[in-house]
Amino acid sequence: MQEKYLMPTNESGRDLILRNIVGEVVMLNLLRFKEVADYSASPELAPESPISGEQAYQLYIEHTLPFLKASGGELVFSGSGGKFLIGPGTEKWDKVLLVRQNSVASFIAFEQNEAYMKGIGHRTAALEDSRLLPILEDVF
Repeated sequence: MQEKYLMPTNESGRDLILRNIVGEVVMLNLLRFKEVADYSASPELAPESPISGEQAYQLYIEHTLPFLKASGGELVFSGSGGKFLIGPGTEKWDKVLLVRQNSVASFIAFEQNEAYMKGIGHRTAALEDSRLLPILEDVF
């Protein structure tokens, strides 16, 4: 069984900080949804009737955007994914997001915001697997 990735580890968080990124960072998000959202870890957020993972993720986005904007971040791109043209033929991602944050410190502050964290259960309920890659824009 392939390992699933839903949250950063202490090591990956430390490595991000140690990169000493100055200025903006863009987070590439690859998302794979559960067929039916699983709210067992956050029953207080569960809708009255079962919903899809994609619908649960939309609830997460609606909850998250005000906190993201307040922290200096923005959702730059959201699109439907699929299978890779170059990459593992067995790997498929349902949604791709690009989120720009004005600094790593702003990103960390956003991620630690208690009001934001109250809605993260929608994300957990929604996702089967994910990847998050911090990227820096090249300057030519």
